[in-house]
Order: sequence, then C-alpha cells, then structure tokens
Amino acid sequence: MVIRFANDKNLYDIPDERKKHNHGVSSLGGIAIFSGLTMSLLLVSDFNKDHLDFQYFIAAFFIIFTIGVIDDIFVLKAWKKFLGQFIVAAMLALKAGVLVTNLHGFLGLHELSYKASLSISFFAILLVINSFNLIDGIDGLAGSIGFVACLLLGVFFLINDVTSYAILAFAMCGALLGFLMYNFPPAKIFMGDSGSTLIGLITAILAIKFVENEPIQSAFSNQSTPVIAFGILLIPLMDVLRVFTLRIHKKQSPLVPDRNHLHHLLQDKGLSHAEVTCTLLLCQFLFAGLTFLLQNINLNIVLAIQFAAYFTLVYMVDKYMPVRKKMHIVPAKATNTNSKSTKVYHIYPVTEKVSAGEDS
Repeated sequence: MVIRFANDKNLYDIPDERKKHNHGVSSLGGIAIFSGLTMSLLLVSDFNKDHLDFQYFIAAFFIIFTIGVIDDIFVLKAWKKFLGQFIVAAMLALKAGVLVTNLHGFLGLHELSYKASLSISFFAILLVINSFNLIDGIDGLAGSIGFVACLLLGVFFLINDVTSYAILAFAMCGALLGFLMYNFPPAKIFMGDSGSTLIGLITAILAIKFVENEPIQSAFSNQSTPVIAFGILLIPLMDVLRVFTLRIHKKQSPLVPDRNHLHHLLQDKGLSHAEVTCTLLLCQFLFAGLTFLLQNINLNIVLAIQFAAYFTLVYMVDKYMPVRKKMHIVPAKATNTNSKSTKVYHIYPVTEKVSAGEDS
C-alpha cells in the first residue's frame, strides 16, 4: 500500500553521488514498519501497572517516526533531527526508566551515580539510533541487522521469562520481516529515516534493558551482559564510531556524509547489495557468538578482542580483499535489422575504479 501511494504521489528517494540505485524508489517504508510494530504491541501487550513504561515507549516511537517521515519527505536540518532524538532519549531515561545504572566493570565502570547514569544512557540511546540511521546505505542491510539483533535479544528475554520485552523484540522482528520482503535487493522500497531511527530506538531500549534486567544478569556468568549487548550490536556501533573518528580526524563535521562506511568498502570491492548484506550478517553472528563464548573472562579483555576483531575485518577488506572486475556497458550505434531499429551494446571489463556516483 505504501509503495502504491508513493508511486501515485511521486514520493521518491532521488539518486545522488552516494546512492547506487538508478531509478526513483520510495523511502517511506518506515510507515509500514511503524504500523506493524505499534499494532502488534497494542494488540498483544498487557499495559498494567507493572508495564507503564510501554506507554512512554509508544510515545517515543511516535515522535521518532514523525521526525523521520518529515525528514524523508521535506529533509530536515541535522540539528533539528538531533534535537528530536534528544527529546526522545529524555523521555525514555526520565519517564520510562531506560537507564544504565551498573556496567559491572565494562570500561572500568561499576555502579553509576544518577548523573553518570543519565549521561551514559543518553549517549547510548543517541549512539544506537544514529548507528542504524547511518548503516542504512545498502538494500536490506539495516533491516537485516536490526532483525537479527532484535531476534537474539528477544530469545534471551523469552528464555528468562521477561515476556514484555520479548514481545517488543519479536514485534519488531515481524515488522522488519514483512518489510524485508520488499527491501531485499533489488529494493522496491527503502525504510528511510523513519524506519532506521525507529529500529535504532527499539534496539537501544532492548539493549539497555538486557544489561539492566536482573533475571538476564543472573543467567550469565561474570555479569557479562554489557559486552554481550555490545557484541550483538558491534557492526553498527563500531561502524559509526570509526566513521565519526575519521571525519573528525579530517577536520570535517561528523554529520557530513561520505563513503567510508564498511558497507561502502565492500561495495567498492565489487560486491552486490545482497552480497554485502549477507557478508555483514555473517559477521554479526560471528561477533555475537564470539562474545558469548568469551563471557567468562574479564569484560575489558572481551571488549579489546571485539575491537581487534572489528578493525582486523576492516583492514583485511581495505588492504587485501581483491577488487572484483566489473563490466561496463557502452551503447554502440543503432543498426537497422529488418527495418527495425535495434540497439547494440558492447560490454568491456572496467579496469579503472568506478566513480562513487556511477551506477555499477
């Protein structure tokens, strides 16, 4: 329905120098994701006195979704989007109790003061929201990464009888699965900011509740929930931290877009959208599995291993992964065959690097 509406109203995501699609595609897929998610939660969740935080969750979802839709249609300035995200983070931290109060030795931090808890919670929520927003550059990638993250966190909640958050995680999985049917390459629709920031918001809530929930903590030895949550979200989190660091090092604004993301590196090596998505999904499973296996050792050693594994991956892709030979299609002069004009194309291997704006 959203695709049909976008076609009727000519609401398309226009290709530019950073985007590979060569035709108009709607970026309003977040409308379908938001609708499926909220409908599921309202039908299934029990909003009793023990789960009053869910009313604030839905209010936060509505705000982040509305800001995203406005940005997808009219394009908002970065500071306006950030202001909306900050308001959402404040709602979650101050009203819904989405707070990190103890990091159990992660980064050398244990029980936090209220001010430190607020600061770290705000930072974590904003970081995860923007990490999914920025990783949404390849067909199927942000939706697939979000699906796997919510699925893994939902399973942990379910097996530890934390039913309300399992419902939130699986409702997001269902909404994303329906969307991915139309977003996996070649994409018929994009999720836009309304979808990517909503995924980031929900995974931020799930990750913080995973870290803070007592039944979850008791299920893991060494109170390793912080590094396990970080491991599940390692691909988007490390990607945004690496890219922001590179931009600041070049004395650029961290909000200025470029093609330094890991998915861009893989794409520039000649991988298709589907191959990039599947490669990073496999890496996500490997990072999460590695973290789970290492949960019994010191949390900061696990964190160092996670960093080393990620940057080894980036280095190997950048320095040693061969560039796949691409084919460049050049139209030749039309010839006349049986009185009908026939276009002839010559196909040559591309030996030079294809420019960022060229449709490969």
